[in-house]
Amino acid sequence: MARKATAKTSKKSATARTAVARRPSGGGRSGGSSRAQEGMGEAFIKLLQSPLVAEIVAVAATAALAALAEHGFTSSSDATRGKRAGKAVKEAGKAAAAAVGRRLANEIEEIRKAAKDSAKA
Repeated sequence: MARKATAKTSKKSATARTAVARRPSGGGRSGGSSRAQEGMGEAFIKLLQSPLVAEIVAVAATAALAALAEHGFTSSSDATRGKRAGKAVKEAGKAAAAAVGRRLANEIEEIRKAAKDSAKA
């Protein structure tokens, strides 16, 4: 169950939030303008909304779910259940990462093939 939010804040957490909220008035380290940063932000949002990213997330979720289902859960003592759950989550993460890697490799290969074909034409 999730913990309830409390109104109490420590001095350390308030300072951390303030430090994160501050933005440099100039261009920052990169020397870029705020307009360029806004353009990059919009480009990043468009990337996240692209069908490829949605497909990759779906592939990762499916692989993770399959790994969890494959591992299986049965009733046993609480001590072994916690270890098995941790192992199952690790395996699910590895399966998701492997699936994303395969999908990205396939996508990059298709892009290279299309680039070669267009260069020949």
